[in-house]
Amino acid sequence: MERLQKVIANYGYTSRRKAEDLIKRQKVMVNGQIITELGTKVSARDVISIDGVIINKDVKHEYYILNKPRNVISSTTDKAGRITVVDLIDTDARIYPIGRLDYDTTGLILLTNDGDFANTLMHPSFEIEKTYIAKLDKVLGKEDILAIKKGIIVDGRKVEVRKFKVKRRDLEKNTEIVEITIIEGRNHIIKKLFRELGVDVVKLSRIAYGFLNVVDLKSGEYRNLTIKEIKKLYALAKE
Repeated sequence: MERLQKVIANYGYTSRRKAEDLIKRQKVMVNGQIITELGTKVSARDVISIDGVIINKDVKHEYYILNKPRNVISSTTDKAGRITVVDLIDTDARIYPIGRLDYDTTGLILLTNDGDFANTLMHPSFEIEKTYIAKLDKVLGKEDILAIKKGIIVDGRKVEVRKFKVKRRDLEKNTEIVEITIIEGRNHIIKKLFRELGVDVVKLSRIAYGFLNVVDLKSGEYRNLTIKEIKKLYALAKE
């Protein structure tokens, strides 16, 4: 027996938090009965429906790694009609991105219809390293680099930088390319970090997520995560 909101998330219908909201709004039925209590537990034999549609019909979990192109939305839909990361995956499953990358940011993003897997990876306690390549509109000084390594305060909280190095520097154009590894996923965090130093990020790409990378994937390409990779991510979350 498991809590209803967790089961709904595990089937990939929506996040656990949104599932709780659906229950409160009396949108969820179990075996034909409207459920309003968040503590309600269900078994594998129970029939769960949301807005009259049964959701637990032998759902097969799917897991993808995508090399997100520029100008693609990290969402399931977009009111403006722009391309989303979900549009790039050939599947009938109700997948969604784990976390997000900005519209103009490229690189590695994971997608799944496994709510428990997504919640595990997005939980604040899951300190997985995320590595980015950033092109800056200015050359950093020694004091800037030292400040980055010590930890820049962004929105009242220090950003822990695990690794940092200058990859290429163009003194004539006053630009440089850096590689930076952090462990958090706040929105626009890399751009905000450099903005604290008076530097703008011209281009940004996430090249690694823990042990995963997109070296073998061209922009817009994707592949299924292997069982070994999925288990390894779960193992990292429990460390």
